[in-house]
Amino acid sequence: MFVILLKFADKSKAKEHMQGHNDWIDQGIKDGTFLVVGSLQPNLGGAIISVGSNRADIEARINQDPFVKHSVVDAEILEITPNRIADAMAGVIQ
Repeated sequence: MFVILLKFADKSKAKEHMQGHNDWIDQGIKDGTFLVVGSLQPNLGGAIISVGSNRADIEARINQDPFVKHSVVDAEILEITPNRIADAMAGVIQ
């Protein structure tokens, strides 16, 4: 399981790459890799909770984000080894 932080590096380029970034997010949700995607407050960037891949796969996917490719954000990938999982999440997190 991974938490990916996408913190703004050059917000001035965000509008130019927003559609590609949103398409990239949609694909991650569609294929089940991204469970939660949201904004870091106050307007600091975004965060993703991701499952189902190894770190190399996650790094490759993150590097395909137009925001990362065009230095709109800096990405930080945090890997979590779940020790306890709420019953409501047991079918989602393995």
